[in-house]
Amino acid sequence: MAMVLQLTTFLQQWLYSRPDVKALKKEDDAVNLGIIGGSATINAAAIIHPAETHPGAKIVAVASRDISDAQKAAKQFHIPKAYGSYEELLADPEVEAVYISVPNGLHGEWAIKSLQAGKHVLLEKPFTSNGLEARRVFEEAERCGKIVVEAFHWQFHPAAHVVKSLIASGKFGDIKRTFARMTTPKGTIPGSDIRWQWSLGGGALMDETYALHATRYFVGGDNETLLGSGIKPTVVSATSKPWSKDKRVDSASWADLRFDLEGGKTVDSKIYVDMNAPNLALVIPRAWEFPSIEIECERATIYFFNHMMPHLYHYISIYDKVTKHTTYQKHYNYGPKWKNVGDPHWSTYRYQLEAFVDKVRGREPKHWITPEDSIAQMETIDAIYLRNGLGVRPVTGELDGASAE
Repeated sequence: MAMVLQLTTFLQQWLYSRPDVKALKKEDDAVNLGIIGGSATINAAAIIHPAETHPGAKIVAVASRDISDAQKAAKQFHIPKAYGSYEELLADPEVEAVYISVPNGLHGEWAIKSLQAGKHVLLEKPFTSNGLEARRVFEEAERCGKIVVEAFHWQFHPAAHVVKSLIASGKFGDIKRTFARMTTPKGTIPGSDIRWQWSLGGGALMDETYALHATRYFVGGDNETLLGSGIKPTVVSATSKPWSKDKRVDSASWADLRFDLEGGKTVDSKIYVDMNAPNLALVIPRAWEFPSIEIECERATIYFFNHMMPHLYHYISIYDKVTKHTTYQKHYNYGPKWKNVGDPHWSTYRYQLEAFVDKVRGREPKHWITPEDSIAQMETIDAIYLRNGLGVRPVTGELDGASAE
């Protein structure tokens, strides 16, 4: 019965994450958004559905390198304008901000071009190909006086803030260790997928970067702490399972990290990511392995199940080492940051768009992914790749002359 109830709850939250509640009327100063990326790369749940329910945002254009592909997306999602090149969209004066949905290796190039065209940028994760390119993007944003933010949508959700507040309260003592994982069942990602292409920033550590991001955030990567959002660990050890068709691409990666905190305190962290996780007993796909993180403190162990998509279904378990009891929590709205803003049907992406629109319109967002955070994330990924011997992902496009140190 418990499993039936859980599955029912999962389905209910999935349904409510869809655009069931449409914004009846757009605000006069709604942010006009353009999407850079063809129909094959557009994730409707990430930007189109959230914009449909946000009175302060509307999608006015989509661009692909193939006009017929752009027209297909425009027709499917009721977008007024379709362009056959990214440059045409960037030249449209009606477009104020862009959502960039292109392969990882092209993120930096098109973020910079968008900023130079006078657009604000909401950029899919991972932010860029490497840390050096991340710094270059933020330098350009500052020069152009525009906003660019990494779309780590999960961190905008109230459930993430609740876990953060539980740790920050000090009730359970200092963090001692963490373990974060994210896996994709074997055979789910076809060999032709761009996520396997080294030149386009492919690999498990890049695609399933949520495990590292959650680790950094909960250990201390928050602008509201003295550690700041730019916290970076030392890579103690790192190994990988290279993809059979290109040994430069990690099919799976493991890393042992050490965070050196104030007062001589340390936190030992492990991450495991796998884009081709082996089946149980060779035949059963591990579909139950949702992205999750375990945080062991001195007096309790906190487990956040499905931290990547908590709006679909999640739970936060707290095992009290003193009482030996485990309690459970779920949080689909409100929380310590959003207060009375939000609804149970809001997805992580909808909360993210709320913050992005606030920032573009000069209002203080309830939560934000800082430049320091995105740079530290990419530099840590670089360090893991250097340690496991696969090397830093290359810069593509017009930035080919740059190299990561």
